[in-house]
Amino acid sequence: MTVASSSAPSHPPERGTRPSAKRKPGVGLGTSAAKRLRDRHPNRDGRGDGVLAAVFIAPAMLGFLVFLLWPTLRGIQLSFTRYNLLTPAEWVGLDNYRRMMDDPIFWDSLRVTVEYVLVNIGVQTVAALGIAVLMQRLTNSSFLRGIVLTPYLVSNVVAGVVFLWILDTQLGIGNEIIGALGFDRVPFLADEDWVVPSVALINVWRHVGYTALLLFAGLQAIPADVYEAGRVDGAGELRMFRRISLPLLRPVLAVVLIMTVIGSFQVFDTVAVATNGPGGPANASNVLQLYIYSSAFGRFQFGYASAMSVALLAVLSVITIVQYRLTRAGETDLG
Repeated sequence: MTVASSSAPSHPPERGTRPSAKRKPGVGLGTSAAKRLRDRHPNRDGRGDGVLAAVFIAPAMLGFLVFLLWPTLRGIQLSFTRYNLLTPAEWVGLDNYRRMMDDPIFWDSLRVTVEYVLVNIGVQTVAALGIAVLMQRLTNSSFLRGIVLTPYLVSNVVAGVVFLWILDTQLGIGNEIIGALGFDRVPFLADEDWVVPSVALINVWRHVGYTALLLFAGLQAIPADVYEAGRVDGAGELRMFRRISLPLLRPVLAVVLIMTVIGSFQVFDTVAVATNGPGGPANASNVLQLYIYSSAFGRFQFGYASAMSVALLAVLSVITIVQYRLTRAGETDLG
């Protein structure tokens, strides 16, 4: 007598079906049921990711279009017109640019701006690099990093007002200390030779901590075993800084330089507040942004001011491209 195996199925599968096959979601369901399943899991096939990405990008894209792209295009358009807000814009072609080429105040403002940029970038980069190296080699304290960053939390206007009081020739505490030491008082913000370096050092005080933290982050990315190999070879701290830190920090340093140069060319509020007047004394601090502002909102020459703004945009674009190429910002020596 033959005994049937207990493992045999009591109801064999129908012809054409596979018992072990796993049914995919929505397959074999009715149209309405499959639609409900897809609506419940929109990212199952990846198509919902694009919609989600567009939702997150939309606010930033809207801000870029409204506050950056449109003003830029509108400014380029106005640079070819004569416009004073009271009458419709009149097309004048390249007249504003010809006037700019023959304007001695424009060239003087550009010279003052370049002088400011050289002092600001030179002092700020060297000081920030020194602070970054000290933080890397001596301490990793988050408290000290917070102290270094504190001046950056102060606005340019507040920094300008505070240093206007400190550096005042008669009542400023800075000149009080200089006088107490037996030296003559220095008219930091009231002398043609002192005003630009003084304003540049104010901005150095405010931005050096932020720049130092950017460079510190770049130094932290350098592998520690590279320094260990240098010590094994007998290299001192100064030699390792020149042979290891600086070459490997080059991409970060290049980006920081590009950012600080662009920001320095756009200086406005610190000069306007610290000099207690538009470009004083005797236009010695009349940087290009101040001249553009006074032309637009002081003399209502919006077309000419737009032409100078476009020229500044072109200058910054050329400087950025040259810096990027010379410093090889897109390359790294870390293998």
